[in-house]
Amino acid sequence: MKIWVDADACPNAIKEILYRAAKRTGCPLTLVANISIQVPSYVDMIVVPGRFDEADNKIVELLNAGDLTITTDIPLAAQALEKGSYVFTHRGEELTNKNIGERLAMRDLMESLRSGTDPIVSGGPPPFSNRDSAKFANQLDRFLAKHLPKHQAIPTQPTPEPTAPATLAPKPTLNPRPAFKPDPAE
Repeated sequence: MKIWVDADACPNAIKEILYRAAKRTGCPLTLVANISIQVPSYVDMIVVPGRFDEADNKIVELLNAGDLTITTDIPLAAQALEKGSYVFTHRGEELTNKNIGERLAMRDLMESLRSGTDPIVSGGPPPFSNRDSAKFANQLDRFLAKHLPKHQAIPTQPTPEPTAPATLAPKPTLNPRPAFKPDPAE
């Protein structure tokens, strides 16, 4: 399994979470964008020409069934789902074959309301928050724990460092009670 990131609009906080997860688990991580982004040595970066949807097209071309795609681009999410990819938004929402149709319809409706001669709706989603980062991190941890091979998934709780065996002190000698012996005279 690989993780593919539509990195052009991906918040830095989410990239950092993904870098840590890739390092912790060894899961391959690839960012795809129209501009070069500095990434750690264990992360791949693919830079595509700046044409519209070029990064989306490259992700769809390279991903395989069972991979994880990180994007807020609904048409890209739909194409990734068609190829058998799992899809999460930057806010930790899982997009599935069951909810992608509704998301596409809502996207199209909002786009038409914004682009009319007298726009009814303006603006976009609410600002990205720490709560969104936390939700994404939790969703990603649960997903990786479930989908990575057991030998690859590393527990989220650090395991305690082994300690040297303690030196055993000699046990104190106890004065045992004398065994009860019935008096023969009785």
